[in-house]
Amino acid sequence: MNGIVLENLSKSYKSETVLDGVSLTVPEGRMLVLFGPSGAGKTVLLRCIAGAVDPDAGKVVLGGVDVTGFEPEDRGVGMAFQNFALFPHMTAEENIASPLKARRSTKTIVRQGVDAVARLLKIDHVLSHPPKALSNGQKQRTSLARALVAQPHYLLLDDPLRNVDAKLRYEMRLELPRLLADQGATVIYVTQDYKEAMAFGDQIAVLDGGRIVQAGTPEDIYLRPATIGISELFGDPTINLLDVVPERDERGIYITLSDQRIPLGDGYDAAVGKPCTLGLRPEALAFTDLETGIPVVIEAETPFNEKTVTLALTKRGREVLVSRPAGMPGPAEGESAFVSVNWRALLLFDRQNGQRIVPEGESGRTEAAA
Repeated sequence: MNGIVLENLSKSYKSETVLDGVSLTVPEGRMLVLFGPSGAGKTVLLRCIAGAVDPDAGKVVLGGVDVTGFEPEDRGVGMAFQNFALFPHMTAEENIASPLKARRSTKTIVRQGVDAVARLLKIDHVLSHPPKALSNGQKQRTSLARALVAQPHYLLLDDPLRNVDAKLRYEMRLELPRLLADQGATVIYVTQDYKEAMAFGDQIAVLDGGRIVQAGTPEDIYLRPATIGISELFGDPTINLLDVVPERDERGIYITLSDQRIPLGDGYDAAVGKPCTLGLRPEALAFTDLETGIPVVIEAETPFNEKTVTLALTKRGREVLVSRPAGMPGPAEGESAFVSVNWRALLLFDRQNGQRIVPEGESGRTEAAA
């Protein structure tokens, strides 16, 4: 098929396996966000696709052609490197123009292309500067401009907004997807920022330990993470994780938190009596006046712009985070309170292997890698 197809890519350095049989498909003209912690293998994977690194095994297929043995310049791939990789003897303008000059474009096309992408990335005022005179953010944007200017069929962006200031990063999160859609390129976008991953990607692939551990829509991965580890990578504040053992009575399957019965709903028969970890997003908890809620004591409260996060202790001293919209009243520090649980939003994981326990009958769109 057209687009980018990776088949069982593997790469090791001495005794360290960096990529372990990675398979991935990005349809033509679509953007996939490659997300994962530092050291997961994201940059090495991009370099294998671009041809800067040779994989030990597997294939890179671009537009239906196996390009695994091709030189980088023969792959039609543009890449913005994490470490900038700018030519030090060239100005920012010359760096950006280099892909167009390499294909012998006219001076008019070069000028128009450089001006357009420089204005978009707000670096048109530093085009005459050499890399040593640019800030890290300007170097990052120059590298991104160089990748974009030639409008390549395949575009690999390695955390291109990492060194950009907060205001411009917000603006680029709006503008960059539009630009990429207009160019029609097939894009793999690497980031360690889960908010960026959620904002950019039609599809997200989570790379961890050299393997794709889950791929799906942002909604899939946030609401139905395949593992405890993935649930912790997405969300701020982080997910609450509590050890539980599901039980069954005449009313159904349930768990107990601070002596309060929390129903699990249907489909968790296989989890009854099994050591599990309960995952609760802070927004799935809410303060309530009903004494049927979970009794807690308020430890601390942290206001953010759009929400307030409360740290509370359960009856057995377990910490839970509760998130509510900014301005909504809540209990004061040191007070006792009750918390209700949106049981439809809870997640249940096998405590031994960390895998999410999928309730019977769930129509799963999320793909977890084997």
